[in-house]
Amino acid sequence: MDDDTLRTIGDLARLTGLTVKTIRFWSDAGVVPPTDRTPAGYRLYGRDALARLDLVRTLRDLGVDLATIQRVLEREVTVAEVAAAHAEALDVQIRTLRLRRAVLRAVARRGSTPEEMELMHKLAKLSDQERRRLINDFIDEAFEGLDVGPEFVAKMRGAMPELPDDPSPEQADAWVELAELVQDRDFRAGIRRAASYQARERAEGVQTGTGADRQLVELVLERTGVAREAGIEPAAEAARPVVDELAGSFAELFGRADGPEFRAWLLERMVTGNDPRYERYWQLIAVINGWPVGPSLGPAFDWLVAALRAGLQTA
Repeated sequence: MDDDTLRTIGDLARLTGLTVKTIRFWSDAGVVPPTDRTPAGYRLYGRDALARLDLVRTLRDLGVDLATIQRVLEREVTVAEVAAAHAEALDVQIRTLRLRRAVLRAVARRGSTPEEMELMHKLAKLSDQERRRLINDFIDEAFEGLDVGPEFVAKMRGAMPELPDDPSPEQADAWVELAELVQDRDFRAGIRRAASYQARERAEGVQTGTGADRQLVELVLERTGVAREAGIEPAAEAARPVVDELAGSFAELFGRADGPEFRAWLLERMVTGNDPRYERYWQLIAVINGWPVGPSLGPAFDWLVAALRAGLQTA
């Protein structure tokens, strides 16, 4: 059969491995039009039909729709342009599928109910912009109108959850927990109360929300960590030098004289002003963003609170 011979749909099916039904459908769509018809009305195809069918099959395998294929064949767009557009669309689909996989794995690990699974899927598929808006809304409500310090606010706004394209189940789980946390009215109210404390202290010249504040937290972690590793109980006599040093450092930060009155105030502030969910907030941000999760502050401050209370009871 030479190149000028017209072929039937059956001939094309045998040569390409495509079904007659598929070739007829593509022909009806106009992407592989017949060159002629037999007296009985059967379609006949010229020598370019095989090349067209190969191109159409390749593009269809890559997910390109017939309308776009028609534009390629009519040279309205190039194959390169179509490939670039579809590669970008596939990137979006791949990200979506990876996210769904992470959610399903997290659901399987948690043993979630159908309602929890629906919530996880809804929260996980939010866009980066929507995730940022959710966190910014929380920050706005918690700190609006309060002078908690530019360093502090910059830290909060600079630490946005950036869920990767291929999140682990732990990251998907952490994002869902974070999203639920920042929408919790009680958590928002608690953070607002703590922020009000901080704003009042700044108005009095206290350096909370600054580098000095962070250095003092590091000192508490270090000193109480050594004490706890040594087996020193908060009420023990050996705890007194640690408490004296830390209470003195807090007094310096707050611009007050150390003593029983100050320590009673400090104890009350630590008990009422520290919400463990705030620390959980930062732990979740770290998990989502793939950052190292810092040491927990809870055990350190629990030890210091117990030591302050014991010291005041024996004073």
